[in-house]
Amino acid sequence: MVFASKLLTKEVKIEDCPPLLEPKYKDKLEGLRELLKPILETKETGVRVDPDKCTGCGNCVVVCPANVAADPQIGRGLATTSDEVVLRVEDGVIQIIKLEKCRRFPPHGLDCRVCEQYCYTGAIEVF
Repeated sequence: MVFASKLLTKEVKIEDCPPLLEPKYKDKLEGLRELLKPILETKETGVRVDPDKCTGCGNCVVVCPANVAADPQIGRGLATTSDEVVLRVEDGVIQIIKLEKCRRFPPHGLDCRVCEQYCYTGAIEVF
């Protein structure tokens, strides 16, 4: 149970459990990887972006408090070219530009979910 908890917090990797790598557990290993896929694909902030669901509307860019602090013109709905923002729409899809500017990023780790709340397509998930 401890190993499973550490898997969820990314303190260990599946490969750190040698018995799981044995051929007789191949099906279990594949199932575990599929089950953990959403968590393993998330960034350090727990934010995951699904580019297939993103329409590039930019709602998340405009409402992100860290973005507005980095470039106040974003709060007025204007595009940014700054590399100091968390999120930016590029080629019609949201991109995470500077993850460490996110309010969820350690060591602060605030429980900010604004980008997820304003994403009407569900392209942004916070775990």
